[in-house]
Amino acid sequence: MSRFVRFVLVCSVWIAGCASHSDHTQAIRTALDAGDAERALEAVNERLDVDSANELPDDTGGENALFLLDRSMILQQLEKYELSSRDLRVADKSIDLLDLSRNATDDIGRYLFSDETGPYKAPAYEKLLINTLNMVNYLVRGDLSGARVEARRLAVMQRYLSTHEDERRALLGPGSYLAGFTFEKSGRGDEALRYYDEALAYAEYPSLAGPVQRLLASGGYRSPRLAKVASAASAEEPSADSAELLVIVSYGRVPHKVAQRVPIGLALTYASDALSPDDRQRAAYLAGQGLVTWVNYPELAPTTIMFDRPTVSLDGGSVELETAVAVDDEARRAWEDARGAIVASAITRMLTRVVVGEGARHAAKNNVVGALLSLGLQATLTATDVPDTRSWTTLPARMAIGRFRVPPGNHTVDLSARGRRKRARVTLEPGGFAVVAHTVLR
Repeated sequence: MSRFVRFVLVCSVWIAGCASHSDHTQAIRTALDAGDAERALEAVNERLDVDSANELPDDTGGENALFLLDRSMILQQLEKYELSSRDLRVADKSIDLLDLSRNATDDIGRYLFSDETGPYKAPAYEKLLINTLNMVNYLVRGDLSGARVEARRLAVMQRYLSTHEDERRALLGPGSYLAGFTFEKSGRGDEALRYYDEALAYAEYPSLAGPVQRLLASGGYRSPRLAKVASAASAEEPSADSAELLVIVSYGRVPHKVAQRVPIGLALTYASDALSPDDRQRAAYLAGQGLVTWVNYPELAPTTIMFDRPTVSLDGGSVELETAVAVDDEARRAWEDARGAIVASAITRMLTRVVVGEGARHAAKNNVVGALLSLGLQATLTATDVPDTRSWTTLPARMAIGRFRVPPGNHTVDLSARGRRKRARVTLEPGGFAVVAHTVLR
């Protein structure tokens, strides 16, 4: 038996014992579904091979970068904002944007065995939300300097996406909204207006009417969107010493990815625009010969969750929040955009398996043994093919924002989302601000 065949057999046996990323996060998701964030934290620490959330793993890249993202949101729910910030900063350095191009430098394992062998590439919405959710961590602590750093990182990524990708992917409302708030409270009005203008390009935010109107009175930056929202502001001027309260509620979780098996005919339909004509013809031929009947690829897990709007009361009176972003909808749209290329990759792996089988047949001296070895290798590689189910598992499905002018002094905020309540008491100085966050990952 040739060394090549022995290599493939050894790798097949090794991969047969490997679980997918969605299997690795099962305990984390189960704990969060039960409302037990402490148990979820223990599960992710076990995956990171650390004793506590105070520790970072020796290797912060690869799959550990995703576990750090998962831990960051669990820590945010537990109101350990400084540790959450650290995990987001560290993970951000190891998470790149999703690149659907295929080239000769791709790892052989990525084509031959599993899409989970290469470095993780995040879709645009995940990459943008790293900085967005870290702004939340800084703003809750009143750290405008740290929030400005995250706002600028967000702006760099948005400019890159606008230049190199579909411009729609560069827009994510809450990131620009929070960046505008950060620079407004930092006394940098024109920069705040630019970010608010970007936020309004994504969605209408009625809560921006008053802030934009006040900033336009002294700032030089102008746009039709800003003028429109400012015109809807109340004519009643807030008192000069009034303070401001910003409430941010992040709740639910985006659908995680699961391994999916589909008939080759349906797979070819999904990948019709992403496959080369030669690969499409070869796949159709193999399907016609009955040599290939199924293709494994990753899919978003189905969900029937209906998210109720969170409730908030301020000093005993009910107040309204506005939806900042439906991240789960963004995830589905991004997945539909990428589905063709991802299924095409799965089909490419299938074709490579056939090449391996043919190589085994030619490598064997006995034609009967070669034929059996060829079929066995193809069957083994098909069974052990582990689609890439990696994603940011604890990413909130929704974000809602409320913004309120209040007199200085003591205030009580009661929040409820997904069955979990929080009471926060804040003391506001004249002209000051406070940010209250409530994260519920269920």
